[in-house]
Amino acid sequence: MFGPDYVAGCATCSTIADGFNGFVVHLANHDVMFWAVSRAPLAKLQAYRRRMGWTFPWTSSFGGDFNFDFNVSFTEEQQRDGTIEYNYERGGHAMDDMSSVPEPVAQNAAMAGTDASTYTRERPGMSAFALEDGVVYHTYSSYARGVDGLWGMYQWLDRAPRGRNETGMWWRRHDEYVKR
Repeated sequence: MFGPDYVAGCATCSTIADGFNGFVVHLANHDVMFWAVSRAPLAKLQAYRRRMGWTFPWTSSFGGDFNFDFNVSFTEEQQRDGTIEYNYERGGHAMDDMSSVPEPVAQNAAMAGTDASTYTRERPGMSAFALEDGVVYHTYSSYARGVDGLWGMYQWLDRAPRGRNETGMWWRRHDEYVKR
């Protein structure tokens, strides 16, 4: 959602994260803890979190391997060599080919204040873990379209009379819409 070289969080990921505040308290009261993790330094995350009015837990993995271990962050070398493995496959993802950047990727990169190459080294993913007898177990991961279920807005649009009715990337961060 927020790479170390971004100026602001990804607009798409931010739209997804807007829904987190409402359900995180319910998860906590069902013995499930929720944390968002991004690679930007903690001070950047905290400032953006205040801007967005979010209260859910969000931590930085800056300088660590967490995002790399779960194949949601990649090095320039992996990108250059074509050795990115994302969503359980090596290469072949629309964000892997920098010779032909899809327009939504270019738009999201610009909105995050970075270039497409840097932007695409950070990808969406969701993982679950269980703590049992002091041991942490990785129990689940989902990537790319597998995180669509977290995007609460689409759950409503899919049931609206015109559905998603999309013509490109129409969403913005919630504080960037023109007030009506």
